[in-house]
Amino acid sequence: KELIYTESDLIVTPIIDNPKIMKQVPVRFDPKTLHMPAYSVEKLLSMKEVDWNNFLKRVCSLLDSSEKNIGAARSKLNLLYYLCTLVVHKEIANRLISSLLFPMLIQQLRAAANWDIRANVARVIGLLALHTSELGENVPVSEAITLLTELIRENFRNSKLKQCFLPALGELLYLIASKEEKGEHPRECWAVPSAAYTVLMRCLREG
Repeated sequence: KELIYTESDLIVTPIIDNPKIMKQVPVRFDPKTLHMPAYSVEKLLSMKEVDWNNFLKRVCSLLDSSEKNIGAARSKLNLLYYLCTLVVHKEIANRLISSLLFPMLIQQLRAAANWDIRANVARVIGLLALHTSELGENVPVSEAITLLTELIRENFRNSKLKQCFLPALGELLYLIASKEEKGEHPRECWAVPSAAYTVLMRCLREG
């Protein structure tokens, strides 16, 4: 075993926001244009259930806004930057991945007209997958994987977009694999479509 493995082989490093893979611009949000209070992680963790649910409803309602002007797109992006700063905390990630927010992120990934918004939705999904330690049976991971796979396939010649979607796909696949390895039985909603493997292999072959 000592001859086969080097220590670094056994260390799992993040796929998303890993500076050794790709230099990321630090995420900063503007609390003044957030259209909701910019609660700290400590404040969110100490909230009563009612307040937490109100916070979630507010986030989902702002994400679901169908306004098409530039100001609305900027507000949505700002909200996604705020979420990026929250989901790097394990307790928050665990609560958010099992909440209404995850299906809402999938919906935005599918429907948003603005590619910046889609890219940052994918980033929030990837960071959620990286930092969560609990994965409920009802989390629609397969749906997210299918959609990310489709987006990569449709934009295969656009390397910038691929670099937005591939890390999120990778983190979701790793999350499922690590749960199954711990003996948590495969769930139907965690099934990985064969197209995801096909697209990944094509990326490795042609990337």
